[in-house]
Amino acid sequence: MSVAFTKEESAETASETLLPDRPISPHPNLVTEAGWKALELQLDQARKAYDAASTIEDVNERRRQAASPLRDLRYFAERLRTAQVVPAPTSTEAVAFGSTVTFAREDGRVQTYRIVGEDEADPKAGSISYVSPVARALTGKAVGDVVNVGDQELEIIAIA
Repeated sequence: MSVAFTKEESAETASETLLPDRPISPHPNLVTEAGWKALELQLDQARKAYDAASTIEDVNERRRQAASPLRDLRYFAERLRTAQVVPAPTSTEAVAFGSTVTFAREDGRVQTYRIVGEDEADPKAGSISYVSPVARALTGKAVGDVVNVGDQELEIIAIA
């Protein structure tokens, strides 16, 4: 049946079914092996959610339920298409993509983060994006080096 012959409940229903694409970063899409697998899993989950929504009989409800998974399908498919898997670093001499780095802040806090791709970054879980200011400042540095991030000094105390 043509969309022209279906009845929209309201303008609100229409706007719920036309979600804008998720923004794609302009930076290279570097990922770890784990990041690649996570993107594949998220794409699979979006596909399953879309398939489940496609079985809903009510056309308006089907559109509403399929909108978010469809947007996620486009996003994760593009992120996988552009992903560049970076092998784990082979040295702990300098901070690199995939390194886990521990540093001390001036206020005495000690923090440890793994430097990963944008989609896999989760600071609460101990990972930061390679394009974050902290990761950019630390990359290429060695244990004992001090870097400035904003008005803070960070001293690298371990690289794994």
